[in-house]
Amino acid sequence: MTARDMPAADGVEHRYIDVGGLRMHVALVGAGEPLVLLHGWPQHWWQWRHIIGPLSQHYRVICPDLRGLGWTDAPPHGYTPATMADDIIGLLDRLGIQQFHVLGHDWGGLIGYLLALRYPHRVRRYIALNTASPFLRPTPRVLVGGLRLWHIAANAAPVLGPWIASAAMPKWALRHWVYRTASMTPEDRQTFTEQFEEPARVRATVSYYRNLVLREIPRLLAGQYRWSRLTVPTLVLAGDRDPLFPVSALSEFGSRATDLQVVVMTHVGHFPATEQPHRVVDHTMRFLTRPARPHPPTGPAPYTATAETPTGRGA
Repeated sequence: MTARDMPAADGVEHRYIDVGGLRMHVALVGAGEPLVLLHGWPQHWWQWRHIIGPLSQHYRVICPDLRGLGWTDAPPHGYTPATMADDIIGLLDRLGIQQFHVLGHDWGGLIGYLLALRYPHRVRRYIALNTASPFLRPTPRVLVGGLRLWHIAANAAPVLGPWIASAAMPKWALRHWVYRTASMTPEDRQTFTEQFEEPARVRATVSYYRNLVLREIPRLLAGQYRWSRLTVPTLVLAGDRDPLFPVSALSEFGSRATDLQVVVMTHVGHFPATEQPHRVVDHTMRFLTRPARPHPPTGPAPYTATAETPTGRGA
């Protein structure tokens, strides 16, 4: 357990749970159907501070810190999406939860996709928030768009990576990936960046991104999920001012998703739950309470960038 102060949120309970030797921190609040919120980098559970209150009026909100971030242990290994998806399943097993909804952002969004693909019998509905589709193909448009992700190579750099990951990049990201800069206060940024004063968390970040460069991105573009189908009802929320991912990178699924909605949120950067939390809550509630479709439509999902309008299959 670190010496850093835990930020306070009304009604939130904090637990530390051993999951296969990993001491995980999780914030819990509310009652009802379980809703798991998975944060991204360079953040932790506090990313959800603006939406856990409204959502906890209807759901049991579960906000774990991912391996290496927040107040969860930062071991020297295990920074692959598959391992971290197993961390979440292990945590939910320890909490006695079998079925659940997921909302994932950034790295947490990638883990959410893996949960939906690998455990469709447990994930009831999934919401991907500013997260690249796992079905991207190495088209010229995708490869050119990848230049936006230069921070991946910077964090993974063999010599400078640890310095960049500990000082420059987290602060830069929290200032420049936000479209509405006033929504991220200096105090908020400090709450997220002070974790990188711990050498183990810096090493974890370098491991996150080296694994992306050396393993995950090449496998993704080579069609790692080519034969997979996303059968869990899924909502993609895409910020149209996200400097990392163009909307096309978030919404490319072809015929691999059976029940998919895409909503483009206007004037929103990479952190919708901070910049426009009320809109995230509204879209989340509407999707999770939508009547189940007994026979989801099939076939390719057409995509049209219509602001705040669901598009694609199941729209």
